Amino acid sequence: MNKLLLAKLSRHFRPRLIDALKDYDKTRFSADLIAGFTVGIVALPLAIAFAIASGAKPEAGLFTAIIAGFLISALGGSRVQIGGPTGAFIVIVYGIIAQYGFANLLICTIMAGVMLVGMGAFGLGSLINYFPRPLIIGFTNGIAVLIALSEFKDFLGLQTGKLPAEFFHKMTALWHALPSMDPLTFTLAALSTLFIWFYPKTWAQRFPSPIMALMAGTAIAALFHLPVETIGTRFGGIPQSLPAFSMPAFSISALRNLIMPAFTIALLGAIESLLSASVADGMIDERHDPNQELMAQGIANMTVPFFGGIPATGAIARTATNVRAGGTSPISGIVHALTLLLVVLLAAPLARYIPLASLAAILLIVSINMGEWEVFGHLKSYPRNDTIVLLVTFVFTVIFDLTVAVEVGLLLAAIFFIRNMTELSSIQLSETQPDNGMHVHQTTPHGVLIYRLYGALFFGVVDKLESVLHQQHDEPDVLILNMSEVISMDASALHVLEHLHRKLKKHDKHLILCGPHTQPFFLMHQSGFFDEIGKSNVSANLDDAIKHAKELLKG
Repeated sequence: MNKLLLAKLSRHFRPRLIDALKDYDKTRFSADLIAGFTVGIVALPLAIAFAIASGAKPEAGLFTAIIAGFLISALGGSRVQIGGPTGAFIVIVYGIIAQYGFANLLICTIMAGVMLVGMGAFGLGSLINYFPRPLIIGFTNGIAVLIALSEFKDFLGLQTGKLPAEFFHKMTALWHALPSMDPLTFTLAALSTLFIWFYPKTWAQRFPSPIMALMAGTAIAALFHLPVETIGTRFGGIPQSLPAFSMPAFSISALRNLIMPAFTIALLGAIESLLSASVADGMIDERHDPNQELMAQGIANMTVPFFGGIPATGAIARTATNVRAGGTSPISGIVHALTLLLVVLLAAPLARYIPLASLAAILLIVSINMGEWEVFGHLKSYPRNDTIVLLVTFVFTVIFDLTVAVEVGLLLAAIFFIRNMTELSSIQLSETQPDNGMHVHQTTPHGVLIYRLYGALFFGVVDKLESVLHQQHDEPDVLILNMSEVISMDASALHVLEHLHRKLKKHDKHLILCGPHTQPFFLMHQSGFFDEIGKSNVSANLDDAIKHAKELLKG
C-alpha cells in the first residue's frame, strides 16, 4: 500500500507553484508581496480566535497558520489558495479535545493528513462534485450556528467551566450560567461586533476590519483598565519564538477510536479546501488541480501536529482577500505565512492584552458571514427533496456532528436520486409506429410482443421491470425488447434479462433485443449474454427485430 501510494505521488505530484513561477517578474512579486502582507494581517486575529474557540492555546492557531499556510501555498493545486485554521473546524476540534484530549487531536490530524494525501494520490479530488449543494449548505449553516453558540461564553463573560461538546449539554450549561453575565465584557464584545459590521468596506483592503477591531478593543480595555478576560489572564500570553518540534505521544490501542474523528477532519478538510479553491477559480478565471490540492492539504496536516498545530484547510475568506488584494501566485500565500511568523517573533508579548470579548466578536461575524441564511427564506421554491436534505443535514450538524450529518444527508440524497431515476424510467407495451417518417415498421405478427424500455435500467427499477415483463398470463412466442432509448444498465437489470431469457427458452420461446446503446451493449457483450441468447437475436432496429421474429415463428 505504501509503495503504491508513493508511486502515485511521484507520478501526479506537481505543485501549482512550479507553473506559476514561469515568466514571473518584479511586477507580480510586488503584487504578491502586498497581497501576502494584507492576508497575513487578516489571518492574525482569526488564527488566534479559531484556536481559542477550538479549546487549544492561541499559539496553536498561529503556528498552524504559519506552517500549514506555507505548505499549502507552496505545494497546492491552486494559484491563490490560502490555508490555515478555519472556523469550520472549531466544533470538530473542540469535540475531539473534550473527548480524547489535545494529544490525541494531534494524532487525529496526522491520520487525517495521510487520508487526504491518499485521496489526492488516487484521484478522488473530483468526488466533491458528488456532494449535493443542499447538503453543503446544510452543514455549513449548521457549523455557523455552532460557532456562534461556542462564543456565547466569552461574548457574555459567563462564569462557567469548559463547555461540553454535546449540543444539549452545552445549551444547558449556557442557560445555567446566564445569571453570571458580565456587563463590561458584553458591552466590549457588542461594540467590537458593531465596529466590524459597520466598518467601511472602502477601508477594508488597506486596514482589515478584524485587526482594527482587535486593536481598538485592546486599546479600550487597556486605557480604561477594564476587568475583562484577556489572552494573558487565561493563557499567560503567546511565546515569542519559533514553533518547537515535538513528537506527539500516542498509543496503538487508542488509534482504533481515533479513526472516525480523523475521517471527520479529512472529510471536512477536503470539502472546505476544494470549495475554497473553486471559489478562487471563479475569481481568477482558472481551474485548480483538486488532487494536488488534497495532497498539499494532507502534507500540511501531517506536519503541523509535530509543532503543536491544529487541523488546517483552505480558507475561503482569506483566499478571497488574497485575490482582491492582487495576489497572482502561491508566493502571496508564502508571504502571508512569513508575515505571521514575523508578528510572532516581534510582537507576541502584546498579544497578552487582547480581550477575549473582541475575539468572540470576530468569530460571531465569521459565523454570520459563513452561513447562507437567505436560503431558508426560499425553501418553499426549492424542490421538496432538496429542502429535506438541507434541513436534515442542518439539524443533524447542530445536534449531532458533521460526520453523522453528511452520512445521513448523502443517504437521503441517494434515496431521492434513485427514486427520481426510477420514475424517469419506464417499460411500456409498444405498438409499431412510423419511425420519424424514414421507416415504416412492419405489422406485428400474432404471438409477438414488443416492449419499449426507456431511461436507466438499474437496481432501482428491477422490480418495475420484473412486474411489467411478467404480467402477461400467456407468454408470447417472441418477446422483443426495444432498448434504443435505454441510456444505461447495471448488473441487476442484466440478471432480470438473463432470467427472462431462460424462462422463455425453457418453454421454447424467444427473446430479441433491439437497438441497445453503447453502455448496455458492452455490458451484455462482456458478460456473455449475447452468446447465451444468440447474436442473431440482437437487432440494430425494430424493423429487423420484427423481421427476425417472423422467421422464428415460421421455424
